[in-house]
Amino acid sequence: MTTAVYPGTFDPITNGHVHVVERAARIFDRVIVGVAGSTHKSTLFDLETRVKLAEQSLEHLDNVEIRGFHTLLANFAQAVGARILLRGLRAVADYEYELQLANLNKQLAPELESLFLTPVEHYSFISSTLVKEVARLDGQVEAFVPQAVATALKHHFDY
Repeated sequence: MTTAVYPGTFDPITNGHVHVVERAARIFDRVIVGVAGSTHKSTLFDLETRVKLAEQSLEHLDNVEIRGFHTLLANFAQAVGARILLRGLRAVADYEYELQLANLNKQLAPELESLFLTPVEHYSFISSTLVKEVARLDGQVEAFVPQAVATALKHHFDY
């Protein structure tokens, strides 16, 4: 059984993330969406909420699990029996950072392979940061995120 981990902050999960997971679920036997809890980023939603939103957004996929984690990604992947680290690449700007992470994870856990999926064009510009900015300014986010996330953003920003 091939297990892949798709890690991220997912603050919040977007339609682009969902699309990557849907594609991964067709490729791998098991996909674990690892929601990072210990991060240098300041998050809008706490870990519990981000996990819940990911669960609601991905509940239609039987071979996908959502787990929060507070450890090194390489350690988390090893703990869940994954051999694949899955990442999305939206633009050239993502590539250098992702290459650094892939090389670091290879040093930490040589058995892990990093694989990259590119988004379809209509999701290539979506990021959690942009979605939060649109929501913060009372914009409509329904085209960019699952309904549960749109509702959570509206509640958070009270609009």
